[in-house]
Amino acid sequence: MKRFLLAFAGLFAAFSLLAAPKTETIPSPDGKIVVAINYSGSMTFSVGYTGGLVLYDCPVQMKLDNGKTLGKGKVQDVVKKQVDDVIRTEIYHKKDVRDVYNEATFVYKDHDVIFRVYNDGVAYRIVSRATNPFKVMSETVTYNIAEDWPMYVSYVRCDSPSKKSWENQFHNNFENTYEKVLPSAWNPDRLAFLPLLIEIPNGPRICITEADLRNYPGMYLYNGEKKKTILSGVFPAYPIQEKQGGHNELEGLVNGREKWIAKCDGATEFPWRVIAITPTDIAMADNDIVYRLAKPADPTLDFSWVRPGKVAWDWWNDWSLYNVPFEAGINNETYQHYIDFAAENHIEYVILDEGWAVKGQADLFKVVPEIDIEQLVRYGREKGVGIILWAGYWAFNKDMEKVCKYYSEVGVKGFKVDFMNRDDQQMVSFVTRAAEMAAKYHLILDFHGIYKPTGLSRTWPNVLNYEGIFGLEQTKWDNDCDLVTYDVTAPYIRFVAGPADYTQGAMRNATKKSYKAVYSEPMSQGTRCHQLAEYVIFKSPLAMLCDSPSNYVENRECLDFIAHVPTVWDKTQPLGGTLGEFIVLARRSEEVWYIAGLNNWDPRDVTVDLSFYKNTDCFVEVLQDGPNAHRVARDYVHNFYTTDKTQSLTIHMAPGGGFVIKIIKQPTVNLDADIDITDDVK
Repeated sequence: MKRFLLAFAGLFAAFSLLAAPKTETIPSPDGKIVVAINYSGSMTFSVGYTGGLVLYDCPVQMKLDNGKTLGKGKVQDVVKKQVDDVIRTEIYHKKDVRDVYNEATFVYKDHDVIFRVYNDGVAYRIVSRATNPFKVMSETVTYNIAEDWPMYVSYVRCDSPSKKSWENQFHNNFENTYEKVLPSAWNPDRLAFLPLLIEIPNGPRICITEADLRNYPGMYLYNGEKKKTILSGVFPAYPIQEKQGGHNELEGLVNGREKWIAKCDGATEFPWRVIAITPTDIAMADNDIVYRLAKPADPTLDFSWVRPGKVAWDWWNDWSLYNVPFEAGINNETYQHYIDFAAENHIEYVILDEGWAVKGQADLFKVVPEIDIEQLVRYGREKGVGIILWAGYWAFNKDMEKVCKYYSEVGVKGFKVDFMNRDDQQMVSFVTRAAEMAAKYHLILDFHGIYKPTGLSRTWPNVLNYEGIFGLEQTKWDNDCDLVTYDVTAPYIRFVAGPADYTQGAMRNATKKSYKAVYSEPMSQGTRCHQLAEYVIFKSPLAMLCDSPSNYVENRECLDFIAHVPTVWDKTQPLGGTLGEFIVLARRSEEVWYIAGLNNWDPRDVTVDLSFYKNTDCFVEVLQDGPNAHRVARDYVHNFYTTDKTQSLTIHMAPGGGFVIKIIKQPTVNLDADIDITDDVK
């Protein structure tokens, strides 16, 4: 690191010798991050953290079909400003988001390049002021990494990947675990989807992603420079033709691509290129930079009707009810039972996943004869339970307004839209249009088969969830997956981008040795308390109860916890953790605090300091791994304490374990100042 301290010092010394109009340095408000922008000709930037060089000479360029190159030419002015504000949120994991940054806008003749430097990251975007339509031929995004530091990479999963053609990787479900690799050892045949995290030994963590992606292709990363530490952006070109096909004729398959990546009607705000930077792993798990950069919701629109909550879900448990007087399946009796279960446990929604519409028709007005949607909606309304319908991309897109208008009038509360499986401009535009159309008819959305979130939930608060995660569904078919390790990795990387529909809540739980993929009666990896903790750790405003109602009623204590845990929060406080090992977070909803921990496969003790609770009548409820959870993963212990006698709790987490603590009554002192956590791997 000493060499890079000297290099960075030399870099800025060299900048200072250049003509003033050709260079600018922008510090973060706390001075720990510094961005140096060189705009003598083609713009480049470098990033330093606490004196050390992180990224260097990264180009900012976009080539248009009219021969112009944005990010190149004469800068007419540099406009700087400082912002210190608070964003009030409605559907998020904290009520207030501090928005503090230094900004510099580089004004060219017909476009701007804007840099923002926060205390926890850097972002830049290009803004066109064109008055006529144009096409983007290419965008150059290159991250020159100062050293060959390890990275956590999610490669695109596909058959026979090859750098000769990226097409089969542009069509993917954006689901994979993380590989820890050096940039110089990048698989030359593979693209990676975002986010991606760089781990600097004894230094900061850097998470690369993008924000405010609305009418532009998503970015992949690639390193084609053997033995070099260069990550380059790769963008899918615009489809020449989209044809129906794929899963049950519900996907849009690309038949050829244009030579350009995006078409624009005129003035355009392009996505933010985001470089989140934090000193520790656990600080990254509480990074809000994507939300801050997203376009705010239109203040003239009313989103008070949007209702986050939990969902009784059918597909993961394969409609496997028992102790019921009817044959379970895709029929009204089954869904009435799900509705009864939801109503009895104060669960806001029931989803009808794939199967309610006629298979292979891609027509949401052709309902199988066993299902009466209108009757189920009426039944749910009487019970206070909303109905959400699953919809494939092709079926939803071809009749979007007709579908939204009709089912809104029926009384359906929203859609789970699936199998987009692309992020070229055409698909990103669809996602934005779907959010707007659904909002018009007061429908919530859960996007599946989709790329990572980029802040659309701030712009359109009716978009409650995104998939784009290696979720619990993998346990239905994958014997080799390691979800326990993924569960303590994703909070530091994937969840930086935004909420995810991981679909937790399994009541069948397995140790590492006893796990087996079973499609019809699936199980989770790790302990029962690992599953419970995910409702607190994972960000999911629309949280699924993935298991069968029959299994939940046999596990009443766990069901009661799940039924009452919030899905949006007033405050979040990270307590401790290490990427790939464990994580502990505290979240508050009104006057109730929840503290939860997730563990990898190593047994571990953590001590949570509760001494900040001075009230003698605070009530502490704890669900933690039982003494035999390492053998029988469903084993747990349910205890109760009061804080006048309990100053701290030392909790043992089994392999693949977890815990949840519920503390009732608002503390009288500042949580941020007084909470502490230690851990000990056993």
